[in-house]
Amino acid sequence: MRRPITTRRTTAAASAAIALALGATACGGSSPGAESGQELSGQTVAVAGVWTGSEQKNFRKVLDAFTEQTGAKTVFVPSGDNVSTYIGSKIEGGNAPDVVMVPQVGVLQQFAKEGWLAPLSKKTATTAGANLADVWKNYGTVGKTYYGLYFKAAHKSTVWYSPSAFEQAGAVEPKTYADMLKTGRTLADSGLPAFSVAGEDGWTLTDWFENIYLSQAGPEKYDQLAAHTLPWTDASVVRALTTLGEVFKDKQLVAGGSAAALRTDFPGSIAQVFGPEPKAAMVYEGDFVGGMAKDDFGKKLGEDAKFFPFPPVGNGKAPVVSGGDAAVVLKEGKNQKAAQRLLEFLATPEAASVWAGAGGFLSPNKDVELSSYADDTTRTTAKSLVNAGDTVRFDMSDQAPAAFGGTKGAGEWKLLQDFLRDASDPRATAAKLETAAAKAYKN
Repeated sequence: MRRPITTRRTTAAASAAIALALGATACGGSSPGAESGQELSGQTVAVAGVWTGSEQKNFRKVLDAFTEQTGAKTVFVPSGDNVSTYIGSKIEGGNAPDVVMVPQVGVLQQFAKEGWLAPLSKKTATTAGANLADVWKNYGTVGKTYYGLYFKAAHKSTVWYSPSAFEQAGAVEPKTYADMLKTGRTLADSGLPAFSVAGEDGWTLTDWFENIYLSQAGPEKYDQLAAHTLPWTDASVVRALTTLGEVFKDKQLVAGGSAAALRTDFPGSIAQVFGPEPKAAMVYEGDFVGGMAKDDFGKKLGEDAKFFPFPPVGNGKAPVVSGGDAAVVLKEGKNQKAAQRLLEFLATPEAASVWAGAGGFLSPNKDVELSSYADDTTRTTAKSLVNAGDTVRFDMSDQAPAAFGGTKGAGEWKLLQDFLRDASDPRATAAKLETAAAKAYKN
């Protein structure tokens, strides 16, 4: 899934961290496990991932719990945003980490096809089979082999809003997409535009489209479009773009109109709703919006910042679009046994509960107690994600080749930005999307 905020680290720093980890392994040294005679005392597992800041800090707490249980030391190495390039360079240099937290289905599939991944242990597969919906195991499977354990998830079907703005306008949480637009116009009439749209970051626009498409066209066509077995020129795509255009074309609904939206990045869109000078009443994006409203602007979730589920479109069902990070084991890692043992731990509700209590986290694991989460708002989103079961669909752009679904200024990101600028011809946009998709999937 796309990271709302990322901080890059240099490859040199990351390489040094892995080198230190491997050096620690070679030298042995004391550890909690060594003192208590635990199974992996004296061993070290190097874990790479995109997480920085509070995400990395909280994941380290999970790794510390693994150390306490097994005696193995761990080191976390930031990979930067381009996980594929980073891991490829580490494998080529003979300095691969043991485990990678992969943020995109497409990247996981690429790693498997390159022959970089080791199948997960039977214990991990059995545990995951019992506590994850089949859809999550399917996203971690390539060619009938289970490679990726989904540990962290995002709920990307949440619309966040300012309760004070709703109260002032006499608005209530909408139950349908049509009602949401009507509510937006009511808010605008009271003096505050409906939506802050982060058009500068094209990934947010793909999420808008995906929620509309999943609800309107249904999961079967969603899967076909994600795999590009259905062309983007299909009538269902044109219909979804037309529906999305209802928002993009309406200056009452988009704060500052499309021109302003195209200059607004994702953090800026949160500030426009929950910052000191509000410019909009609502912002659509994932559950992580709540964390930013709380951490960056001091909002109390459930009081100063609330959300409602992305509403069903037409006669469709309410969508649940998700993203997530899957743990994989690299064949080239130095410590296969400890790496597999780490994933066996990550498959348990105990591991997920560590991060759930720290905040900024959702688990697709149905055995994680809701009481593990720190607040009612997060409990609600976690319950919604788990209850969706196999109807959850992974972020479509994250399933696509990066050239189409994950490159700034190109592919779907760029074409939906163009559509935000001028939504007058959905059919022409669909044709351009198909041209770009056909080229990317072919390559």
